[in-house]
Amino acid sequence: MTPTIRVVGLGPSDRSHVTLRTWELITTAPLVRFRTRVHPAADGLDVVSYDELYERAASFDDLYPAIVDDLVALATGADGGEVVYVVPGSPVVAEHTVELLVARDDIRVVLEPAVSVIDVACAAMGVDPMTAELRIVDALASTEPFRGPGPLLILQTYAPEVLATVADRLPPGTPVVILHHLGLEDERVVTVASDELAHFAEADHLTSLWLPGLRTAGEAIDDLVSFMRRLRAECPWDAEQTHDSLTKYLTEETYEALDALRALAAMEERGEEDEILVAHVEEELGDVLFQVIFHAELGDEEGRFSFATIADAVRDKLTERHPHVFGDVVLNDASDVEANWEAIKKVEKGRTSTLDGVAWDLPALVLLQKIERKGRKLGVVPSTEGLSPELGDLIAIVQRASDLGVDLEESVRAVALSLAQQIRTAEGSVEI
Repeated sequence: MTPTIRVVGLGPSDRSHVTLRTWELITTAPLVRFRTRVHPAADGLDVVSYDELYERAASFDDLYPAIVDDLVALATGADGGEVVYVVPGSPVVAEHTVELLVARDDIRVVLEPAVSVIDVACAAMGVDPMTAELRIVDALASTEPFRGPGPLLILQTYAPEVLATVADRLPPGTPVVILHHLGLEDERVVTVASDELAHFAEADHLTSLWLPGLRTAGEAIDDLVSFMRRLRAECPWDAEQTHDSLTKYLTEETYEALDALRALAAMEERGEEDEILVAHVEEELGDVLFQVIFHAELGDEEGRFSFATIADAVRDKLTERHPHVFGDVVLNDASDVEANWEAIKKVEKGRTSTLDGVAWDLPALVLLQKIERKGRKLGVVPSTEGLSPELGDLIAIVQRASDLGVDLEESVRAVALSLAQQIRTAEGSVEI
């Protein structure tokens, strides 16, 4: 006969949440083990628990397998071949020992229904988890920022230190509801800003967090893609566009974004803060993003690519090109990174020439300087044969600029803007 471990749950608070079935099993089964007696519903019960293992174990990675091994050994040697294993809350919510038990093939595991922390949290918030599309997350599972949308029920928030790590994963000022001792006499349901979470000193194993909403990039992009699809379906102008017809708009929007970013850089150099300018940068970057979304939607309609495949592809590509971040390659400085980047691209794309991949539609001066830099690495210099002396001087300027590490495009632009300012000053106009 296969040994059986019957797992029952104490519910999320006191005995008011313990089912009659669970209580009968706890009080009548010949062999019972509690994961822990540190739970209101366990008060007054003369039962054996694994609390001593908690005290001795160096980590949860050591503790949980030890509990599982002991339960299997007990079930194997027990009369009737069964052990009742009692856990806080529900056996199927945030119980890693149960996951380990279910994964074994040498025992039979029976999971008995029980009230979970999800039930009492949703009751306290007055929310239907299905209608609200509630997501349950483990506070200890990651250090990455939480992803929306909400609501989120965050579990394993058993100490102020854990609350501090949750706060680090949220935008400052995010409203968070602390659910503490739900169903007990000292129940507390309080909303605080994420920055204040670590100050909740009472946090313990009966504390969880509710995040009503969280607007993150994933939800925002999904909404923008849906918005684009509606435009394609309902707007005659958007419906007529093609990849070719849109190229001029991408060029225009890119230059406008560059202008806004240069203004932002100048603002930062002055040590100032201009909300209107910042909003302008946000707007212009949004315009560029929308062009990408537009082309992605066209690609999706054609069955060629989508925004999701574009995003996945660029992430995968950049992962490969950053072995010093995602691998074991050691690079000392930015120049090493650039050299390694070029070597990876050459192999990745099967390039045979250093000129492969050059964007030939770049402005002529930028194109010349880019090619001159590549030629310099091979000992090839621009030829001035057949050029007038004046044009020869221009080539010499390009070479000199490369020697000095000067970006000619930016330098010439700076001169142009300076000249424009002089003209406006002479006209008595406003500053640009």
